[in-house]
This record gives sequence, C-alpha cells and structure tokens, in this order.
Amino acid sequence: MRLTPHQRAEIRSAVARLFGADAEVRLFGSRTDDSKRGGDIDLYVETDLTDTEQIFRQEMALLVDLNLALGEQKIDLVVRQRGQSAELPIHRVARETGVRL
Repeated sequence: MRLTPHQRAEIRSAVARLFGADAEVRLFGSRTDDSKRGGDIDLYVETDLTDTEQIFRQEMALLVDLNLALGEQKIDLVVRQRGQSAELPIHRVARETGVRL
C-alpha cells in the first residue's frame, strides 16, 4: 500500500469525524500496489448516514479536509450507504479489491 502511516491515520480520522465512527474506509486502485508509481488516492467509504444531501456535504468536506491534511492530491471518493440495495460495479470492486484502512 502506497500510503504513509500518517496519511492512513489522517484519512481514518477524517472519515470517522464526517461519516461516523462506524464508517468503513478502503483504499482501492493503483495505490494498493507497491510495485506501481504515482496514481490518485481512490477511497471507498461505506456509511450508516441515510440523508443523501448530508452525505454529499460530508463528501465535499472530506475532500477539503484531506487536501489540507495531505497536501494537494488527486483523490477519488466513492461513498455508499450501508445496506443500500442498489450496488454499482465500482462498489463491488472497491470492497473486493480494496484494503481496509
């Protein structure tokens, strides 16, 4: 995994603060492969929040917080409501290939 311990801690802390202590966060994509270089930070968050508008506000706040904490980085964020029946292929891929932070 190509994130430092500091970066992992900052991500976990921000996700818990904005999406709740029970929110799950996974890193997926190229940053999970130590043999690769570069790439954006792909994050999958699963939350118990149900209000779509609140989730959107928290997504934007998370991106701002992470850019302040980690420096300017390209961050892709996928958020899914836990227990939601509709599942996109990206949700399945992120859960199956992602590394829990």
